[in-house]
Amino acid sequence: MGILDGKTILVAGVTMDSSIGFATARFAQEQGATVLISNFGRALGITRRIAKRLPVEPVVLELDVTDQSHLDGLAETLRGHGVEHLDGVVHSIAYGNPETLLGGDFMTGPWEDVAQAVQVSAYSLKSLTEAARPLLGAGSSVVGLTFDATTAWPAYDWMGVAKAALESTSRYLARTLGPEGVRVNLVSAGPLKTLAAKAIPGFEKLEETWDERAPLGWDNGDQGPTARAVCALLSDLFPATTGEIVHVDGGFHAIGA
Repeated sequence: MGILDGKTILVAGVTMDSSIGFATARFAQEQGATVLISNFGRALGITRRIAKRLPVEPVVLELDVTDQSHLDGLAETLRGHGVEHLDGVVHSIAYGNPETLLGGDFMTGPWEDVAQAVQVSAYSLKSLTEAARPLLGAGSSVVGLTFDATTAWPAYDWMGVAKAALESTSRYLARTLGPEGVRVNLVSAGPLKTLAAKAIPGFEKLEETWDERAPLGWDNGDQGPTARAVCALLSDLFPATTGEIVHVDGGFHAIGA
């Protein structure tokens, strides 16, 4: 028996098989969960193809967290696939235009692009949770993914601001949904070689120093430790933990310059 045996989990934002979302979906299945995954637009076709690489091919939903009609219809769509309740939701969604918001020129980021980054990367945690809320009950868990927003990282710029908003949003959701028995937590991973990371100009410089300073070392090609932390928070192993940010970064966050 696995730690997610009998649970139904929605992993939103699975694009490539190198993503944290994909690794989470795989480990969740290995731990006994029924998993559904989502994406939208042109990326949906890629998601449907890589879904076949999971141990059990999951249902793939079209879900754009900026499209209110998708959000309004999520619960009914899930019910249409035989899902009467959700035990967990994983928010693996972020976006920031690499040409205007990333790469070291913080002062030139236009508001229109910043607003989109905040909506997709932060506000969507609230939007997705609200859309899934009719199917969430006591004991269920929402887990999002962040990159430590307490520091101004080189090249990360407005995505750092968006992640700070995400972290604050998770705390307010934890406060709001706690009385319903719904937990909301984040996992803060170290730099990983994902599609999102490749879009950040200069991010490779940060990756180069991470392994040197992390007390446990850091493998930026291994999404497994992050996926395991997400699944642990989805499980019943943390029944009294909410509003928390769990760092999976080799201990880098705890070490001074």
